[in-house]
Amino acid sequence: MAATVPREPRSAPPPQATDRTTLHPNEIPGPPLAYWLFKDTRAAWLWLPLRLYLGWSWLQHGLEKVTNPAWTQTGEALAGFWGNAVTTDPKPVIAVPWYRDFIEALLGAQAYTWFADLIVYGEILVGVALILGAFTGIAAFCGAFMNWNYIMAGSASTNALLLAIAVGVILAWKVSGWIGLDRWLLPLLGTPWRPGTLFTGRHHGSAHPIRPPETPVI
Repeated sequence: MAATVPREPRSAPPPQATDRTTLHPNEIPGPPLAYWLFKDTRAAWLWLPLRLYLGWSWLQHGLEKVTNPAWTQTGEALAGFWGNAVTTDPKPVIAVPWYRDFIEALLGAQAYTWFADLIVYGEILVGVALILGAFTGIAAFCGAFMNWNYIMAGSASTNALLLAIAVGVILAWKVSGWIGLDRWLLPLLGTPWRPGTLFTGRHHGSAHPIRPPETPVI
C-alpha cells in the first residue's frame, strides 16, 4: 500500500505592488502624464532649464534696476510707469477700471517712493531663489504675481511668457526645485499641512518621530 505524502500548504502569493494611491470616493484620478510632470522627481530635469530661465530673467531685470537711481532713490521710474499706465487718451492703457483706480491711488499717495524698492529687491530675490531652487513654488508665485501686475498695467513684453512658465513651476513645486536646494529644504521644513523633520523630530529617514523611552514595567 503506497504511503501518502502530505503536501505542504501553498503560501499565498505576495500582493502585487501598485503605484496608485487609493483614492477617496469623491476624488477623480488624474492622467499619468500629470502625475509624472508634477510629482515624479525624474521630471526635475525638464523643469530645470525652465526654472533657470525664469530665475535669470528676474535677476537680470532686478540688477538693471538696482543700479538706476530713478528706481532705488527717487522712485521716479516707477512713477513714470504708473503715470503712463493711467492715461486714457486716446484710449485707456489699463482696460480694467478698478485696477486703474488702484494705480491712481498709489500715485496720489506717492507710494512709488518706497514701492520701487519693493519691486527691485523683490525681482532680485525671486531670481536668486529660482536659480538656487530654494522655496521654488513660493518664488515662482511671487514672480507670477509681479507678471500679472505688469500685464494689468498694460506692459506686455515677455510677461505673458514668464507668467506661463511660472504657473507650470508652481504646479510642479514638489519637483521643480528638486535639482536645487529644495531637495533638502522640503524634507527638512515640510509644509504647513505636513511639517518636516526639523519639527517632527525624525532623524536618519526614520518613519517615526523620536519618542522618550517608556518606563519599564516592574
